[in-house]
Amino acid sequence: MREKRITIADIAREAGVSVPTVSKVLNGHAQVSERTRDRVERLLDEHAYLRRRARPARGARLIDLVINELDSAWGLEIIRGVEAAAHRSGVGVVVSAVHNRAADARRWLDNLTARGSDGVILAVTELDARRRREFDTLGVPLVVVDPVGNPEPSVPSVGATNWAGGMAATEHLLELGHRRIGMLAGPPRVLCSRARLDGYRAALERYGVPPDETLVRYGDFLYETGFTGAGELLDLDDPPTALFAASDLEALGAYEAVRRRGLWVGRDVSIVGFDDVSTSAWSSPPLTTIHQPLAEMAGLAAKALINGPDTVMPSSMRVELATELVVRESTAPPRGD
Repeated sequence: MREKRITIADIAREAGVSVPTVSKVLNGHAQVSERTRDRVERLLDEHAYLRRRARPARGARLIDLVINELDSAWGLEIIRGVEAAAHRSGVGVVVSAVHNRAADARRWLDNLTARGSDGVILAVTELDARRRREFDTLGVPLVVVDPVGNPEPSVPSVGATNWAGGMAATEHLLELGHRRIGMLAGPPRVLCSRARLDGYRAALERYGVPPDETLVRYGDFLYETGFTGAGELLDLDDPPTALFAASDLEALGAYEAVRRRGLWVGRDVSIVGFDDVSTSAWSSPPLTTIHQPLAEMAGLAAKALINGPDTVMPSSMRVELATELVVRESTAPPRGD
C-alpha cells in the first residue's frame, strides 16, 4: 500500500497552528515567533516533508555563497572571486555566514528555499550526510570550495595543491638551514589542513629530518591559536628556529608570540604562512608565505555552478589550482649559520 504523503495541513494540525503559519515558516517569513517556528521545523524534519522549490522567473538568476566566517581577509577573497565571476554572467549573489551553528544553517536553508536560488557554493563549511540529502531533496546544484572533509565523488569541488604548498614551505626553511621546524596546523578534520601537515612531514623526511610530533600544534587557522601554539613551541627547552603556519592569520599570531619574548621575526625565528592574503605583504616584516589563488578558486566554483561543472571540470569533479612560494623578509638562515 502506498504511503500517504504528508501535507502542509497535516503539519499545521499536528503543530496546532494555521496552514498560513506553516507556509510562512517554509518561505522564511519573519512574522512567526521563534517558539512556533522551532515546533513547525521539528515536525517538518520528523516527517521528512518534501519542500518544493519555486523556480525563478526566466532571466532572474541567483546563486548563494555560504561561508563560515566573513570577518577575515580569506573570506573577502572568496567573496571577491565569486562576485566577479557572477557579475560577468549577470548572476546575483547572496552571501551567508553560518559560523558553524546548526540554527544558522537551518535558517539559511529555509531562506534558500524561499529565494529559489539556482545553486550554492559552500566554502569551508561542513557538508554532512543530512545536509547533502536536503540539497538533493531541494534539487539545488552544489559546488564546494576547500571542503572540510573528503568530498563525495558526485559533488564538484575546487581546492588548491595544499600538500605541495606545505612541502614547498617546509623545504624553503630546510634549504635555509633550519632543522627544528615547528608546525602550526589547522583543524585535524579539515582536508586542506591535513594536506598541509602531510606536506610538512614529507619535506622533513625528504631531507632526512625525523618528524617530531612535539613540534606540532593544532589550531583553527585564526590569529589566537597561532599566538598560543607558537608561544608553547617557543617555550620548549629546545625551541624551534622556524615555524610553518597553516594560514597567514596563524602566522601573524606567531609574530606576536615572538615579539613578546623579546625576539625578532626573521632574525631569531623564521616564519612561513599559507594563503598570501593582502595583509601578509604589509606585515612587519613582510611575511614569506604560500600563495593560494583564493579568488580564482572561488571564481572557478561560480563558473562551474553557473555554466555546469563539465565546462570547467571536464575530466574530474575535483579541481586543484597550483600554489606558489612567495619569499619575503620573515625567513632567513638560523642565527649562527
